[in-house]
Amino acid sequence: MKLSLSSAHLITQLQTAARVASTRSAVQALSGIMISAPADSKPELLATDMEIGLRVPLDAEVARPGAAVLPARLLLDVARSLSAEQLTMELRAAEQDVELICGPTTFHLRTLRAEDFPTLPLPSPEARVTLPTEAFVQTVARVARSASRDETRPVLTGILMSAAGQELRMVATDSYRLSVKETALESSLQGSLEANVPARALQELVRIAQQAPGESLAVSVGQNQVIFELGDIVLSSRLIDGQFPNYRQLLPESVEHELRLSSAEVTDVVRRISLLAQKNAPLRLSFTEGTLTISAQTPDVGEASEAIPVPFHGEPFEIGFNPEFLRDGLESVDSDELVLKLISPLRPGLIESPDTGDFVYLIMPIRLNV
Repeated sequence: MKLSLSSAHLITQLQTAARVASTRSAVQALSGIMISAPADSKPELLATDMEIGLRVPLDAEVARPGAAVLPARLLLDVARSLSAEQLTMELRAAEQDVELICGPTTFHLRTLRAEDFPTLPLPSPEARVTLPTEAFVQTVARVARSASRDETRPVLTGILMSAAGQELRMVATDSYRLSVKETALESSLQGSLEANVPARALQELVRIAQQAPGESLAVSVGQNQVIFELGDIVLSSRLIDGQFPNYRQLLPESVEHELRLSSAEVTDVVRRISLLAQKNAPLRLSFTEGTLTISAQTPDVGEASEAIPVPFHGEPFEIGFNPEFLRDGLESVDSDELVLKLISPLRPGLIESPDTGDFVYLIMPIRLNV
């Protein structure tokens, strides 16, 4: 393998690929990036941690085809240190290294075992569904915070993604809160899909999409994996086994109180008062006629409260929430107003987009000590 390319371009592509390379695997090759320069197709960078795989195109002039695996972090650090604009990379098989020459600088980087680097899947044209990238990015952003990070319940670490007709829907839950976002599409999709995709894979895809605006997004769902094509970048991910919870049965059919509030006002108050909700202390929401008082108290730290006018009527009502979870829900509403729905101090609360109801955030309460 021998190729030449721009050092700036190499840095840009390495920054994308290196994020996927494994940092924990016992297989050393997984901590590397494969530089692939086949004779019959364009050169590319490949990286994987066995859950997510990434193919990133490389704009390079290939003098001799081949492939080599180099340590991802070291290669990126070396590329960032270079001073000249152009560089060459050549695999020296006998020395088991890659010679990188950039201006007066020469590096010899030891290769990792290419035989241990897994084959990454390729997309299937037959099962491809094309989605508008902007709608996809916005939908992921609204629900991703609710996905669980607890690997002991892997089914909850994913985002249930479905698309059909003129609707894209994503659902995420960690069993303490639930986010549902339905996005209306301008035109009907050719085909449909449903898959429980690791949240990390979708968040990585969003990060890539934000760096390459305007590219179309194609999705292919197989038996145990999903493949996303964003322009020339291909991200593959395993699908999560297991049955995703029936989220519809968790949403209450009726509520006792339904309040229309200013998103900015209530979010600002919650952010402020949450500063004094430390060490697992709940955020208290106390409703009286026409007023909501948000308060928090942490022993040995302090306490805080703030009252705002709200259209509440009826018997006084108090409910407690995890401050971080409540803040996440409020910040996920993409409108000037939101609808807060409550049933009782021990039943879940709902935060919704007004009028359309295209976004629903369910949050479990915390039992308060009187």
